[in-house]
Amino acid sequence: MTHPQEPPLHELVSCVQAPTAVLSGPDGQIRPGGGQGVLRRDRRVLSELVVEVEGQPPVAVGHRLLDAGSARFVGVVRGLGEPGADPTVRLERERRAGADRVDERLALVNPTRTEISATVTVRAAADLASVTEVKRGGPVRPRPATAAGGGWEWADDHTGVRLRATGDPTVHGSSLRWRVRVPARGRWEVALALTVTDRSEPAPGFRPAPAASLGWRPVTGPGPADLTRLLHRGVGDLVALALAEPAAPADAFIAGGSPWFFTLFGRDSLWAARLTLPLGSDLARGTLRTLARRQGRRHDPVTAEAPGKILHEVRSPLPTGGPAGLPPVYFGTVDATALWVCLLHDAWRWGMAEPDVADLLDPLAAALDWLLGDADSDGDGFLEYLDLTGHGLANQGWKDSGDSIQFPDGSIAEPPIALSEAQAYAYQAAVGGAALLDALGRPGAGRVRDWAAQLRHRFREAFWVSDARGSFPAIALDGAKKPVPTATSNLGHLLGTGLLDPAEAAAVAARLGEPDLDSGYGLRTMSADALGFNPLGYHAGTVWPHDTAIAVQGLVAEGHPAVAASLAAGLLRAAPEFDYRLPELFGGTDARAGEPVLAYPAACRPQAWSAAVPVALLQAALGLAADVPAGVLRVRPAAEFADWFPLRVGGLQVAGHPVTVTVDATGRARVETAGGPAPVVVTGP
Repeated sequence: MTHPQEPPLHELVSCVQAPTAVLSGPDGQIRPGGGQGVLRRDRRVLSELVVEVEGQPPVAVGHRLLDAGSARFVGVVRGLGEPGADPTVRLERERRAGADRVDERLALVNPTRTEISATVTVRAAADLASVTEVKRGGPVRPRPATAAGGGWEWADDHTGVRLRATGDPTVHGSSLRWRVRVPARGRWEVALALTVTDRSEPAPGFRPAPAASLGWRPVTGPGPADLTRLLHRGVGDLVALALAEPAAPADAFIAGGSPWFFTLFGRDSLWAARLTLPLGSDLARGTLRTLARRQGRRHDPVTAEAPGKILHEVRSPLPTGGPAGLPPVYFGTVDATALWVCLLHDAWRWGMAEPDVADLLDPLAAALDWLLGDADSDGDGFLEYLDLTGHGLANQGWKDSGDSIQFPDGSIAEPPIALSEAQAYAYQAAVGGAALLDALGRPGAGRVRDWAAQLRHRFREAFWVSDARGSFPAIALDGAKKPVPTATSNLGHLLGTGLLDPAEAAAVAARLGEPDLDSGYGLRTMSADALGFNPLGYHAGTVWPHDTAIAVQGLVAEGHPAVAASLAAGLLRAAPEFDYRLPELFGGTDARAGEPVLAYPAACRPQAWSAAVPVALLQAALGLAADVPAGVLRVRPAAEFADWFPLRVGGLQVAGHPVTVTVDATGRARVETAGGPAPVVVTGP
């Protein structure tokens, strides 16, 4: 999902309301070139928005992200106001992103005792570049503008853009100008409004999901302040990233991330829904339904479609080509189908209404058929992938970069590749899918369980390897069925799936706790002992917050909370460096050695599964698990998370009922429910 020449994003301020993102410098200026601009539906609809006072840009002195979609920027204007060394006159900008518009208010503030006069200029341009062109990072020629009504208009066959300003500005080429007088202790204000329309019919892409479709209101206290900030920022970002099909607005899903991925992703959207199940199952239902409507129906090597398969991503076709040259609807993923089944099973256990589950039994059966059939292309009993076109993704697990599957000497594994976590997801999906078939009166569960048992045995025989630090399952089998014996974060995805027995899970937990993987800021994607390790390698040593959170949940599920607490503490240690908006990934530096947190320059932020991380961490710390069909809600706070207690978490939902969990300083839990009968509560060990 990245490219080495992508423009850096890590220092940009991003205001998001899917499918729109505004990316600017910390001073609020949108400058041409690089990744700055207003992006909407894979187009950059505004490439420049620069404000100057008396011909000079204000000097930035501070900014704040108010919520997911709005920010405030403050700069001081030199040469205006009272004489002396101290700055006086300020330019304040407040910005809010909407799905089809961006509103900005400019205020020239004069706190001095005398009137001031100044010329305020706004310079704007639009290049209407595709996201592919923007990601290349080079300059794109601006489109010609038409002056109209105190602003400009830009258009092509696909998109119309209009920028309007209040205050009766004078239009000079690409600039708006105001000659203003600001009284002592006064302020002058104007508003800018950018509106975007789709000129093609029907309008492409997805629409923002109605805010009520999620309705999340999680609260925490007292607990760690960093955790509270992380939770509020993450949930706000998830709501801002929520999209839906125009024909099914109630079926919300979470878009992949800003600014490149305002679209449906199989794996990413599924994980975002799965990690947030303690907040309710509505997102899971919408995600499952949306993906089921696009489930594979035929064999197509160009798009990697197959009957029963869940897609990788959906894109709007653009005249300049889609991202990475992939087809607009692409199925090149080995794990999304199993994850779809796992989410359906988990949502059922968290109380998704039985009629909603029953409506998805046919897609479930088709997904299980793919797992037991086409997913194993060479008949060796494992799920594997191989791009047959030369134009698709070379790697089709969550680590989808070309160098992600490495031997310890840095050499790249040859396809077809059988990933360890793909087998774990498939096993969990088969066991969970069989339980659903039985519970809802569908045949075929026995065949699926038998296949799962055979897969578990085959995995034990083929995948286990060791290094100087211990034994563990290889990241993958290569095309010659040789294990790739590199210790990686993929190990964390095996835990909690049922694929490993207790002794095997203990070995994996011990290996995850070694300092070559636990960086002190989270879990490294690749062992620091490997020759290919790079703390800023996309999948070769960086920390991905969602990856760490999955490991944390699995470790708690398998009874190894000490390692889980260490990894979770690492993410909280890193969170302030990103203003509590965890990016897609960041550098795998060594906290114990005093190395700083490093940004990965091209990381998406906010990003779906990273925004979901704080919910997953809370679930792990509380030991929270639901089995509504069995009438049980389990709360087992782990003593290893004692630094987080006392802690009160409200806004949870089980089977549609509000739930609040309170843990006192000793780790003793109390559960409050409302709104009708709730599952039996089990607390303690």
